[in-house]
Amino acid sequence: METLIVYESLWGNTRRVAEEVARGAREDSDALTLCAVADAPSSLAPSLTLLVIGAPTHAFSLPTSSSRAEARSEGAGVPHTPGIREWLAGLTVKTPPPFAAAFDTRQGRSFLVGSAAKSIARAARRRALVVSATTHFVVTSREGPLEQGELERAFAWGRSLTAPR
Repeated sequence: METLIVYESLWGNTRRVAEEVARGAREDSDALTLCAVADAPSSLAPSLTLLVIGAPTHAFSLPTSSSRAEARSEGAGVPHTPGIREWLAGLTVKTPPPFAAAFDTRQGRSFLVGSAAKSIARAARRRALVVSATTHFVVTSREGPLEQGELERAFAWGRSLTAPR
């Protein structure tokens, strides 16, 4: 199984989750690549089996150029430009498409905070990807940290994505 994990992270929380997902997925992957969206390929290899995409939830959805600029003005690390939203819009998917999974980091457990994962899933389906799973990981505030137990949950989720069925 060949796996690619692409993430966008502004405060570092989504990156930490992506790293744990990768650590869990690595056990049953023949080849695994983890990269920030700035380093992600513009075309998916035909051999790719699983694509995992993650981003923080901003204003109920995926970050935009303006929400990234706002985060930068408030002290976030250098935001990725383009972000997941822009990367997915320009992504070339070869046939057969890989299965995809999406995750987000967000403040709080309420559905009222929105979901970048749902936005990722919609955008991925527009690119003909088959989205098999979405999930959320909770941060205690915009800057973090992640709630206790979320990194362990990320590891387990990554493992479940690549476990033999």
